[in-house]
Amino acid sequence: MISGKLVHLIETNGDLIIDRVVAQIRSGDSAPADTRTLLDRELRELGQDLLLHLGHWLTARDEQGLQHRAEGIGTMCFEREIALHRAVRALCLLREKMLDFAEEHMVSYSSAELYSEEQLDRRMGHFFDLLTIHLVLGYERALRRPVEKHLVAH
Repeated sequence: MISGKLVHLIETNGDLIIDRVVAQIRSGDSAPADTRTLLDRELRELGQDLLLHLGHWLTARDEQGLQHRAEGIGTMCFEREIALHRAVRALCLLREKMLDFAEEHMVSYSSAELYSEEQLDRRMGHFFDLLTIHLVLGYERALRRPVEKHLVAH
């Protein structure tokens, strides 16, 4: 059973978690400043959307809704010229920082709390795997669109 307390903690501290992700991306990023700013803005929007509704995404088992949302994010990344590897890296960092935050705020290390954290980690692993797969799928579809239009025109 996933801990509602840990999920709520993540949901209510989403901005802080996103700040950590953005800071880590900036510290190792050699991309031009205008690209970083765009990614920062998009990451904040995405992070706020995902984190604000994390409990819903983790418990509702609404995989079609998640797939649709993630494919839209992939399409948006392509249209805004955000490199695919940067978008995937941002998702990986978001998951990592969410779990780090939950671990930092555990009150005790009782068996029950450790089990709750393990369940959160497992559920978020599935969630982020699905999110990443469909983000890439949306990106690839957007990438193929101009080629497909060109082939149909000839």
